[in-house]
Amino acid sequence: MQEVVIYTTRFCPFCIRAKLLLDNKGVEYREIAVDNDPELRAQMAEKAGRRTVPQIWVGEYHVGGCDELMAHERAGKLDKLLKAAG
Repeated sequence: MQEVVIYTTRFCPFCIRAKLLLDNKGVEYREIAVDNDPELRAQMAEKAGRRTVPQIWVGEYHVGGCDELMAHERAGKLDKLLKAAG
């Protein structure tokens, strides 16, 4: 399984929802909290091209935010993406 990285903030409902989906699928992920860390958030924004959280990567693939993660799941693409060769 590919490494999953998710940038979050503590009270973001979209972050909580995205992590809940990953947790329910048994996916291990590395969470990077950007609360009160403007430098870390700036790094995330530069990498993602967005300042909003969550920002999610599966391997080198930038999934996007919660809505995009859920769209991958609804389309049946998330499991394939998670299992793809890294």
